[in-house]
Amino acid sequence: MSSSTPAPASPRPERVLLVEDDDLMRRSFTVALERYGYRMKAAADGLAGLELFRDESFDLLILDVMLPGLDGIGLCRRVRETSLVPVLMMSARGDGLDVVAGLEAGADDYVVKPVDTYVLVARIRSLLRRATYAPSPDPERATGDGPSPSERELLVFGDLTIDTGGLEVFVSGNPVALTPTELKLLLEFAAHPGIVLERHTLLRDVWEYGWDGDSRVVDLCVQRLRSKLGRDRIETVRGFGYKLRR
Repeated sequence: MSSSTPAPASPRPERVLLVEDDDLMRRSFTVALERYGYRMKAAADGLAGLELFRDESFDLLILDVMLPGLDGIGLCRRVRETSLVPVLMMSARGDGLDVVAGLEAGADDYVVKPVDTYVLVARIRSLLRRATYAPSPDPERATGDGPSPSERELLVFGDLTIDTGGLEVFVSGNPVALTPTELKLLLEFAAHPGIVLERHTLLRDVWEYGWDGDSRVVDLCVQRLRSKLGRDRIETVRGFGYKLRR
């Protein structure tokens, strides 16, 4: 009796929690994202969303800012107390205060409503790629040449240590928890120490924006990094961007 090699298992569909109080929008987003292969759960208010988040495991959260009971910003803060799961905020058009508040609360990115499905899916895919980010294999290490892994994987900048292989960050020897977006931004700085990186470059390379995006996303993520790593580690170069101090 001949045997055959079983086909590889399909990747596990990503689980997405959508918290949106508008019934029509919640249903339309749920149906649209399910067509793209995402496993959707939805809640109509912040407290119900928080309960779902605590009861189940999700790969990404989409939170509307304006929610009854517990708003999206408050919900994002509650999520960040225990989890680094990627968070995408949805804001009403032109409401800059909501955008800033959501990003300060720990959101990774935002979209402005009304939003086309393809834009929403693009932002989701970008966030999920950051959440599963892994450094490219080093060809020298693959051949057995060059320094040992312990020498190659640790980047040290004063009291800041970055383990690029283990994707871990330490300040004065103490571990620091970073969201996937914060970690990727820090790795981008660490790959170019002492070099000024412009905001539009960071939007392209970290957030994967194929167009000019909102530079507040960069500014507020840098602000969050400074609160965790020390305010002097990432320097502002006015009129240009930011650089990591050696």
